[in-house]
Amino acid sequence: MAFSKLEELRKELFELVERTPELQSFIEYIEKAESPKALDRKTKELMSLAIGIAIRCEPCILWHAAEAIKAGASIDELLDAIKVAVCMGGGPALAYSVKAYEIIKELYASTK
Repeated sequence: MAFSKLEELRKELFELVERTPELQSFIEYIEKAESPKALDRKTKELMSLAIGIAIRCEPCILWHAAEAIKAGASIDELLDAIKVAVCMGGGPALAYSVKAYEIIKELYASTK
């Protein structure tokens, strides 16, 4: 289910950007900001995952969990990101950490 939600999210996002070219510059900024520099891609995706949990953004959690896994994040690294998110986001982030954990388990299992 998480994988199909991710594919639908990507499809809809790319369609939205295609129909609203003004968003393209923001997408380009994201691509540049997330490219490896002082921090590698995996670290940036783990940070984004933690922020997504802390701000309670389920599409962000889905997207960045998948990208972190694609970048080579282990289950332990993903769980550490969840712990940091809860430290920063408190009780609401704890509630979203359960959703994040479900997503991570499903996405991680689909890569094996």
